[in-house]
Amino acid sequence: MNILENIHSIWHVIGRNKIRSFLTMLGIIIGVMAVIIVMSVGAGAQSLILNQVKSMGSNLVGILPGKADEKGPPASVMGVVITTLKDDDLKALVKEIPYFTAVSGYVKGTDTVTWGDQQTDTNFTGVNYSYIDVEDTKVEIGRFFTEDEEKGNARVAILGYEVAKDLFLDQNPIGQQIKIKKTYFNIIGVMIKRGTSGMQNQDDQIFVPLTTAQKLLLGIDHVSFARLKVDDAKNVDNAVEQAKVLLRERHNIDNPENDDFSIRSMAQGLEAITSITNALKMFLVAVAAIALVVGGVGIMNIMLAAVQERTREIGLRKAVGAKNKNIIVQFLIESVMITSIGGLIGIILGILISFIVAKVAQGMGYDWDFAVSVSSVFLGCFVSVGVGLVFGIIPARKASRLNPIEALRYE
Repeated sequence: MNILENIHSIWHVIGRNKIRSFLTMLGIIIGVMAVIIVMSVGAGAQSLILNQVKSMGSNLVGILPGKADEKGPPASVMGVVITTLKDDDLKALVKEIPYFTAVSGYVKGTDTVTWGDQQTDTNFTGVNYSYIDVEDTKVEIGRFFTEDEEKGNARVAILGYEVAKDLFLDQNPIGQQIKIKKTYFNIIGVMIKRGTSGMQNQDDQIFVPLTTAQKLLLGIDHVSFARLKVDDAKNVDNAVEQAKVLLRERHNIDNPENDDFSIRSMAQGLEAITSITNALKMFLVAVAAIALVVGGVGIMNIMLAAVQERTREIGLRKAVGAKNKNIIVQFLIESVMITSIGGLIGIILGILISFIVAKVAQGMGYDWDFAVSVSSVFLGCFVSVGVGLVFGIIPARKASRLNPIEALRYE
């Protein structure tokens, strides 16, 4: 019997046992679908992060407290509080390195902010007066605080777009007072609508002077991280190297191995983020692949049961001249056909669900790319065929070893 005849015969067998065939495919459908979804959603999430970082500009330099190797993040990213980076360090960088045109340190906290009877849970962010230059943003109404107000620990606040809507609805908030952590602040401005950037909703926060946030709201004297703006993207590398030298001098560090800070350009940050997200994607794919193994075991069990059920058929075929290899080929083709059909359904469902996820994310305002790579589709096809071959070989060999006389006598 040639391969085409085998396929026709097997298709008839699959059609005759539709429910069993579907249940056999189900494990492969779920496994392949999970792999496609994980790879697509992982690529979409990665694109979201990278697009947001890219949108911040190629001439920005970031500083985080804590030592980091070239490929990994510093400890502060993992939630470890490191207090080595100070506001004076940032002022020195802008003053002594001509490439830097603006700098802003950042400290953050959360609180229930109140105005009269209205209240909302939001984030407050302490920044320097040059924040709007660093972030390349604007105030919609009112103004941002000045350098003198920052130096004087002024109790002034600029609301994010959503916070202004939540607290004041359609009223003008300029000149009103809000309470953050038992301290009253005068509202002097409202930021333009910015959406999500840098993995944070920029509209759901309140901006106050850095020194005010440090002393009155958080009780600290360090900054959590900083961003510096370089005059030209071509000067970024020189600016980074000079910044490292200056910070080592200020922190009395002789050996670069003992650095208590991490400075990266946007390009370096993109490389690090890509490396981390790629590793995370591969881990999630490996987890999803477990479903394929489970599906393969299920197929092997069903095929072993099919051998038992079709013992007389196998005996009859061998009695009329079918060789062991013909029986093996028959059952392997059957196994591969079942897994291939299941894999195709899984690929289609995976692409459809990934498309829905991307559209939902885009509808929520995220810069999320719909990304289903050709490699993930080929991987789904290859894995489907591979699972059929690997888990079909044991039932196929068992069928081929049946004694034709005993098989014909089988009830």
